[in-house]
Order: sequence, then C-alpha cells, then structure tokens
Amino acid sequence: MTQLATGNATPHGATYDGHGVNFTLFSAHAERVELCVFDEDGCELRYDLPGRSGDVWHGYLANARPGLRYGYRVHGPWQPQQGHRFNPAKLLLDPCARRVEGELKDNPLLHGGLNEPDHHDNAAIALKGVVVSDHYDWEDDAPPRTPWGNTVIYEAHVKGLTYLHPDLPEEIRGTYKALGHPVMLAYFKRLGITALELLPVAHFASEPRLQRLGLSNYWGYNPVAMFALHPAYACSPESALDEFRDAVKALHKAGIEVILDIVLNHSAELDLDGPVFSLRGIDNRSYYWIRDDGDYYNWTGCGNTLNLSHPGVVEYACECLRYWVETCHVDGFRFDLASVMGRTPAFRQDAPLFTAIQNCPLLSRVKLIAEPWDIGEGGYQVGNFPPPFAEWNDHFRDATRRFWLQRNLSLGEFAGRFAASSDVFKRQGRKPSATVNLVTAHDGFTLRDCVCFTNKHNEANGEENRDGTSNNYSDNHGKEGLGGTLDLIERRRDSIHALLTTLLLSQGTPMLLAGDEHGHSQHGNNNAYCQDNALTWLDWQQANSGLTTFTAALIHLRRQIPALTGDCWWEEGDGNVRWLNKYAQPLSADEWQNGPRQMQIQLSDRFLIAINATLEVTDIVLPEGEWHAIPPFAGEDNPVLTAVWQGPAHGLCVFQRR
Repeated sequence: MTQLATGNATPHGATYDGHGVNFTLFSAHAERVELCVFDEDGCELRYDLPGRSGDVWHGYLANARPGLRYGYRVHGPWQPQQGHRFNPAKLLLDPCARRVEGELKDNPLLHGGLNEPDHHDNAAIALKGVVVSDHYDWEDDAPPRTPWGNTVIYEAHVKGLTYLHPDLPEEIRGTYKALGHPVMLAYFKRLGITALELLPVAHFASEPRLQRLGLSNYWGYNPVAMFALHPAYACSPESALDEFRDAVKALHKAGIEVILDIVLNHSAELDLDGPVFSLRGIDNRSYYWIRDDGDYYNWTGCGNTLNLSHPGVVEYACECLRYWVETCHVDGFRFDLASVMGRTPAFRQDAPLFTAIQNCPLLSRVKLIAEPWDIGEGGYQVGNFPPPFAEWNDHFRDATRRFWLQRNLSLGEFAGRFAASSDVFKRQGRKPSATVNLVTAHDGFTLRDCVCFTNKHNEANGEENRDGTSNNYSDNHGKEGLGGTLDLIERRRDSIHALLTTLLLSQGTPMLLAGDEHGHSQHGNNNAYCQDNALTWLDWQQANSGLTTFTAALIHLRRQIPALTGDCWWEEGDGNVRWLNKYAQPLSADEWQNGPRQMQIQLSDRFLIAINATLEVTDIVLPEGEWHAIPPFAGEDNPVLTAVWQGPAHGLCVFQRR
C-alpha cells in the first residue's frame, strides 16, 4: 500500500498542488490520526498521518487528485469528564474541507456515545470531505472598497431573494448564479445599495429536531463545514465554488461588495446528545468550552460554544476568514453571536481572536460587523467591540420602533439614536459608521409585519408559538393581520415611510432587510428560521413598486447629504446638524425630554427633516430660506416653496433649501 510522505503543517485542510494532496488536521490531544480515503466503490483505505508539527498532524498523498473523498479517524482517550471523546469507530469530517459529500441525517450511527463510546462504524453514512482545486481566473477583479460612510447594506438570503423572481432563468433561481445575473445587478443598482450581506452560505445542516418535524433549517445558522459552500444553493454541487466566485466577480463589477454572515460560535454537533461528525471527535477539549463536569458551556443556545481563545482554534478561525477573502474575494463578514469571539471566558476587547484579526494585514482591512451579544452571562456587549469592528445596534432598532409605533420615546432619546448613538459608540477612535443601524433583520418581524401585527404568530415552527421574541415594539394600527380599510392601509404606509426615512437618513451605517422595500410579509412569523417556503421567499410579482421607488429615492438622497456620508461625529456649530422645534428654534432642555414629539433636523444646512410624531395635524414653521419638498416626498418637479409644513399625524417630510 502507498505510504504517505510527511508533507507540511500548512496550509490548513486538503491542498492539491498539481502532483498530490497535502493533508493537515489540528488536534492537541490525539494520540494517532488516520487519513481515510474512499474509492469510487466506497472502499476505504487508511493511512496514518506520519507528520506532527506542534498540534498539527500532516501527511502528503502523492498522485491524489481533486475529487478524492476523505475523512479521519482520530485515536485518543475516552474521558468524558475531562472533555475527551475520541472514538475511531466514527469517521470524522475535516473542519477545513472545501467541499462536503453527504447529508447530516438524524441517524443513531452518527452519535458517538455519552458515558461509553459507541463502537458502531459510521463510514457508510458519514459526511466526507472532497478535495478541490482552488484555481480560478479572477480576470481583473478588484474589491469595490466602498468607504464606510457611503455604505448601505442589503441583508438577503441566497435562495429567498431570487427563488420566485419571474425574470430570472428558471434553472438558476435561488442559486449563487442568480446573485450575479444582470437582472439582479440592475435591481441592486437601481435600489442604490452598496453591499450585499448574505445569510450563511457555508455548509450547514438541519437540526435533528427539525428533521423529525418535517422542517428544515432555512437561515443556515447550524454550521457543518466553515470552508465549504452550501451545495443546495448551487446549480451543480461540484461547481458551487466557481458559481459563487462568478457571482462575486459580477457583483464587484457592478460596484457592490459581498459580506458573508458567518457562524464562528458553535457547530451542528449541538449538545452531548447531538451528532458526532467532526470537532467533537477530533479534539473536543480544544474546540469547545467545557465545564468541569465534561458538558458544554451553552452560551449560544445551540448546545455548544466554540473556544475561540484556544490558540489552535483561533488559527482555525483566522484561516477560515482568510480563505473566504483570498479564495472567494469577499469584502467582509457579519459575525453571528459575536460576543463568543471575545470570551476568555469573560468578554475582553483584547481577546486572542480580536488581536489576531487586528494584526492580520488581510483581515484588518475588510468590513467586520459584530452581532454584539450571546446568551451567556456578560454576553450583551453593544458598543464594546474593538476597532475595526462595526456592530448591529439594537438600541437604534428599538428606539425607532418605539418612537414611531409605540409613541413612548422622548425627542432626546430619538435624537441620540439618530446621531449614531454617540453615547454608545463614540470611544476608542471609532467613527459613526461603527453603528450598523437597522429597523428589521432576518431575525424578527419584517417591516410590513411591524405595522400589521402586534403579536408574533409562529405556530408553523412547531413550538406552540413559544419561540421568537415577544418584545417587538410593533403596532397593528388597530387590526391584527394584513389588509383592512383604505384609512388603515394609509396609516400603515405612513408608518413604514417614517421608519424607512429614519433608517436611511440617520447617521451611521444603514442596513435594509431584503423584501422590506417590496412590502414583504411573513404573516406575523418573527422567527422564520425553519420556513423554507413561500412564507420567506420574496414574491417579486406581488412587490409594492411604489414602496421600492420610495426606498430607492431615500438611498440616493442619502448620498447627497455630507453630514451622513462624511463619517465624522457631529459637533455643535460644525454645520452638520441643527435640532429645532416646530417654530424653527433650538430645542430647549424641557422640549428634549418632555416636549411634544415634533422636531426638525437640519442636515448639512441644505436638507431638513420635519417630524410630527403626534396624533394631531400640526403646522411646523420651517427655518428661514426657500424650502421645497423633495422626492420621494413630492413629485420629481416640485416648484412649490414652503414656509410652513402642515404635518399630518405620525408624518414626516424631507425638504431641500434652494
């Protein structure tokens, strides 16, 4: 039998060099590692990895080629209370596999045992890595490198965005190819977004519980292989990598960045009752945070938590991020439950992974966005991430909804969020763009549902409506559900316009949820993670074209306002902002906290947002000068000069000085 050469400890995973394949595997506590390769008939050949450099095992298989299927059997102690669960009866997936064959099914053979090891061999059904070639002709591709101050993010799901689009070729709908199709590129350009943020595209699986319910994981926050593309979004699984890179290249040519939502906080191995397919069997003690009794710290709510303070796991995480930037040319990442990245186990701004990213010439230059919380003690860390991270700002989301829908927020609190939440983010040299402002996201109500539902309606998820937050700050305007009288529809429309205007004309980095500009509804489901169906797919034929036009006009208007694009903190007297009452006078201290919710925000001297968030129609006196309402608040040609705006209840209007 052919023996392995020693090979090299880098790069990570299985790397084809034109003559053979170099294999590496990190395991600090293993005693022996077997590389298992499979021929076309499924016959398994095993080779001991002969090299070990520190905690990286490695070997080189001459004459191996792309397409080779492989896995590992890792030998070591079975000591569950110490966190060691080595079991060579279980074939294990390379954590750095670039492609995965097979599906993670709910099968007893994929469980390694709790107190005693399960000795049933699982190779017949186990996930297997597939060797790939990374070669690709990028031609003259260059990252757009859109400045943060000009960035407008569009959060979307690969399948849900395009699966029902009637103008796309049917065979590519819901795939990576669709993202780079001219129809979609033209839409993105017309809308005005600068960055497409994709829900997870790394290979993921549906949890056993969902499989038993006949449901599936739609969002993708249950990762299997962080270096491999999810094959279901490809026209052909074998060409997924090239299809994705084709889309990135096309988006770049259109000036649009690609940001990946990445899940570096847990794995699909879940809790101790979950499947064993990779990390748990390779080096459970190193990869996960282990309690004194051998169980997992569950700071993610998913059963386990990656130990991103361990040097080997930090290197694994950084290598993963570098792979997506170098091999796929992505422009940044949004990190799910990102407080895990800073746990030591307490959260620290100088945590090992943060320091490694800051010191990496490649990763420190891309866009990095944190979801700044997890569910563990001390997990809520909004405003505490170190540069160069930006962060999702739930303060902005909640304040905007409370101001317009709950009507229980003061002008002072509203203005604080409008001005990039400086009380939270103005520290450590961070800029206003550090706050990623959002009103909605994949997790929660859509924008339309915010104004049509007061209560969540998640019965279809199979958890008796217990899942999903009940704290939505939404308002059904008097009738639960879609539809209603003309007056009701108009009031809901006005609220949507107010929410969108606040989002897109506030200081900070705006993020728009795909479909909100269509009027997309999930019928009150605010946790549609398991709904891979028409509930979540965007129905382009039913899209509200007027709302799309309104949204696009706001995004294009944003570009014209230096106070919003300059990415500098507003200071008194700098000409960026003036806060005025309804008589065009500076707001008094009492008006900030106790006054009627009416105000005017003058930006860059020439732009004015007049707000009447009360229940009554109110005359608002504009500042001196010749003001006219601008699209989308008036016609394209609006010669009417206004000195007093008659503000409707819960209304706002944007003016420009001539």
